[in-house]
Amino acid sequence: MLYSNISDVKCDSIFVFSAGTSYFCVIIKVSDEKGKITMKKILNIGSLNNDYVYDVPHFVQPGETLHATLLQQYPGGKGLNQSIALARAGCSIYHAGCIGSDGIVLKDFLHESGVNVEFLRKIDIQTGHAIIQVTPEGQNNIILYEGANKRLDRNLIDSAFEFFGSGDYLILQNEINDIPYIIDNARKLGMTVVINPSPFHGDVMSYPLDLIDVFLLNEVEAEMMTGEKDIDKMLQQMTNQFPKAEIVLTLGEKGVRYSYRNERHSHGIYDVKVVDTTAAGDAFTGYYISSRIADDTVPEALRLASVASALTISKKGAASSIPLKNDVVNANLKSMPFQDS
Repeated sequence: MLYSNISDVKCDSIFVFSAGTSYFCVIIKVSDEKGKITMKKILNIGSLNNDYVYDVPHFVQPGETLHATLLQQYPGGKGLNQSIALARAGCSIYHAGCIGSDGIVLKDFLHESGVNVEFLRKIDIQTGHAIIQVTPEGQNNIILYEGANKRLDRNLIDSAFEFFGSGDYLILQNEINDIPYIIDNARKLGMTVVINPSPFHGDVMSYPLDLIDVFLLNEVEAEMMTGEKDIDKMLQQMTNQFPKAEIVLTLGEKGVRYSYRNERHSHGIYDVKVVDTTAAGDAFTGYYISSRIADDTVPEALRLASVASALTISKKGAASSIPLKNDVVNANLKSMPFQDS
């Protein structure tokens, strides 16, 4: 953001330097007399996909050939979507990952959206992509091809970590490789580790999950992790199994539940016309983490994240449907109470 008047900026230190006939200003916000920088950086080591979205009258059935009424291509991938959400929420976000030569458009999209892409690598394999069916009711199902997303090497991971330290955040999903190594190294650095274990598969339970600070997951993923079908029981079991972690359980049209030690919260949804639910969870994740980094209370973070998710599902596309922060803050939506059953 550029300021025409330096008095508009609240800061502790200002450094001005010249280059030729131009003057540049670097503004630093510090927390104490020692000059420690308080701005928390976020590293998202995550997936990037080319999304091919097909409008269909219903989900294709076994043995059926179905004609789509429309095909559109969007930038996507849970990693990319969450980086976009964090950037649009105003965070300092860095994305690390891999793309092929067909993924340059994704790198450009991230950069233009305010995401730092210096840890994004182009390799000699096709970029990940998704085939997404969307029904007239806005429901979707997805076929995912991992492509370059599962070709991260440790040189890239280590080089990214060199720029981060204690107090910074790591965001993970489950569409990349070497997740245990990434979690271990983030904790050694003192980073706060957030995981959205989606898409869920059996390997998740072999990850060092006791090192996770925040779980953001939906009802299906929580059931797979706990074996419980009852929401109260799955939430309690997650809390018992990971007593040091915050548990944020999204429940679709019911709303969201939160658990941390003896603290419990819930929040309902907002009444909007559902167009496309593809990026709803990713928008929620980005805005929830952004709000917590800003020291908002848990209820306020759940509210803002729920508004962002509602605005997202009211539009077509994945990352392109995620709202800007001003739109979230100024939204005037009808709230619905949390549904216990």
